[in-house]
Amino acid sequence: MSLKISGHHLEVTPAMQAYVNDKFVRISRHFDQIGDIKVLLSIENEKEKQRRQHAECRIHVKGHDFFAETAHADLYAAVDLLVDKIDHQIGKHKTKVQEHHHMAVKRLVE
Repeated sequence: MSLKISGHHLEVTPAMQAYVNDKFVRISRHFDQIGDIKVLLSIENEKEKQRRQHAECRIHVKGHDFFAETAHADLYAAVDLLVDKIDHQIGKHKTKVQEHHHMAVKRLVE
């Protein structure tokens, strides 16, 4: 799993990188077929200051791509919400992939 963190209109500090790394380890524990993760952290110049901190993520899993984005007043809270969303998507994908068991057709013996 390769994790790339970039910032738009902000400098990504080592503390923020460590925080994002720690959060995305949770996803790699649930599903081990993750190829690469790209995280973009940004601050928008909106008049409404409550939701200016944005976090978005693209994850490539074997055969699928996942995307999620969140906004919050605090960047750390936005990252937490982002990880929750993407973890939910990956969990649903994992159950779909694993639940491909079909019931055997019972033959009538006469």
